[in-house]
Amino acid sequence: MAGLFTRLGGLFRSKRGDLKRALTLIEAGRRAEAFRLLVRAAQAGLAEGEFQIARSYLEGAGVPHSTSEGARWLERSAKQGFSPAQSLLAAFYVQGIGTSASNDGADGLGGSLAATLFATVPTTPKPDFDKAALWARKAAEAGEADAQALLGYLLTAGPETMRDFEQAEALYRKAAEAKSPQGQLGYGLALLRRAKAAEDYLEPAQLMAQAAAANVGTAEYLLGVLTEQGQGVERNLPDAVDLYRRAAERGVRTAQYRYGMALLNGNGIDQDTITAESWLRRAAMQGDPDAAAAVGELYSKGGALPPNMAEAGIWLKRAAEAGHRGAARALGAMHISGSGVVKDPQEAANWFRVSAEAGDLQSRYDLAALVLQGKASPTDSANTAAWFRGEAEKGDMVAAFNYGVCLSEGVGVTRDEVTAAQWLCRAADTVVNAQYWYGRLLLEGRGVPADLDKGRIWITKAADAGVVDAQVALAEMMINGRGGPRDQAGALALFHRAANQNHPGAMYALGAIYGGGHDVPWDRAAAQTWFHAAADRGHAHAMMMLARYLARGLGGQRDREAARMWFQRALAAGTAEAQADLDALPAPTAALV
Repeated sequence: MAGLFTRLGGLFRSKRGDLKRALTLIEAGRRAEAFRLLVRAAQAGLAEGEFQIARSYLEGAGVPHSTSEGARWLERSAKQGFSPAQSLLAAFYVQGIGTSASNDGADGLGGSLAATLFATVPTTPKPDFDKAALWARKAAEAGEADAQALLGYLLTAGPETMRDFEQAEALYRKAAEAKSPQGQLGYGLALLRRAKAAEDYLEPAQLMAQAAAANVGTAEYLLGVLTEQGQGVERNLPDAVDLYRRAAERGVRTAQYRYGMALLNGNGIDQDTITAESWLRRAAMQGDPDAAAAVGELYSKGGALPPNMAEAGIWLKRAAEAGHRGAARALGAMHISGSGVVKDPQEAANWFRVSAEAGDLQSRYDLAALVLQGKASPTDSANTAAWFRGEAEKGDMVAAFNYGVCLSEGVGVTRDEVTAAQWLCRAADTVVNAQYWYGRLLLEGRGVPADLDKGRIWITKAADAGVVDAQVALAEMMINGRGGPRDQAGALALFHRAANQNHPGAMYALGAIYGGGHDVPWDRAAAQTWFHAAADRGHAHAMMMLARYLARGLGGQRDREAARMWFQRALAAGTAEAQADLDALPAPTAALV
């Protein structure tokens, strides 16, 4: 029996020797030669041999890559209490890799814990935090610094029931003292979270620098932020940008965004729009909404890159779907114009709503404009009115104007012209559109006693401030002498101002004035030109007048077929009196064969 134990002891020493020789070969970069020796050591039950076999499979070094085989050997070693295996197995469970054979072929699993901890984007959506914590705790208690850092991460970012920030910070500190780059990163983050005074940033900046020197991408990014802001280190924008570049090259998406923006704007580095777009696109593909919005804006504005509204729409939608309120508003505007996307007021309203609910105040006004045009849902109408009322009651005069319009038109609320007039009157002191609306109420006696003089005063204020509808309304009052003296020349000037801003009503009015019957010399050719301009913009009565001019040659040009077409368009637009003119036209002459 003694001889048997002697032989077994010799065999064990032999396997120990195999393992030692294998480790020497691995250190020399000859893992393929080491594998056979590792197998013999593992078969003898040596945990370190099992761990090294796991690494061989995970790294595809000396054997074909196999995640499942690597995980299986890793677990065998971990169950024997080999702390490096326990630490790496915990990292696997954080990533959701586990030991399933279905994971064969996955990439990037053979690196050290430093390559996987604090990854910006998880490699799988199903981590097993409980198993990760189990193995990390075992390795941490055995003194594995990386495991201490990993357990700190789980206690910081794991499920709510698992979190213990005080214990996590203690683990990070212990790991950092053992020179673990992940511990330095974790402890640095803990210190940054409570930093207030300038001196509070000194230690975390040193810790970030140490972790960055170990090529930890997140630490490089955070050190870049500190360097850009001059917190804990001297402010140096070019150095900060270089740190962003290093982190970006390691796949840290926030660093890719910052580096891309630095290139785009030429901050701390030579401007390079093409390379900037490439980095911003990478960050956007990883799910960064700011980067996606930046790419969308690049293509919508053009410049160094040719404008491409369809491409802009794709990236803005990606950003908007991720909650970027500016992108949602821009996408809504695109759906209004139909530039790069389908022209669809309902879809525009949807994106304005998303942006507004995310806190963008301007989107509320964009949505309100659609609501007032009847191009949004009843829910949008009610929500819009409620938004404006809330802000108006807080003293926002623009909101007061919009709420007054809602009350006046019955948008989202019961029509109440008396209350509408009160809100519009309150807003009119500072909001030029409110001056126009309140002036109209005074002219029409809606919600307030009719007062032409006072109405004209408010509309004049709005017209002087550049409100086009107010200019047209004031010009009409000046033509007719309502609320003040008649002023044909002044009216003509106002109509020209509004017409030059593409106001169809002003164009029609100019046609009518130059057509005769006013204190302005007749000019039938000019009248026809203005009628044509208004008709092209959908003014139904201008269509009929243009047709009459063409039918009779009043502007110097007779064209009965063109007249017939414009009479038909006027009828389709709801001008019933055009039917008599159309019936009076001679029948079309048959074409000669």
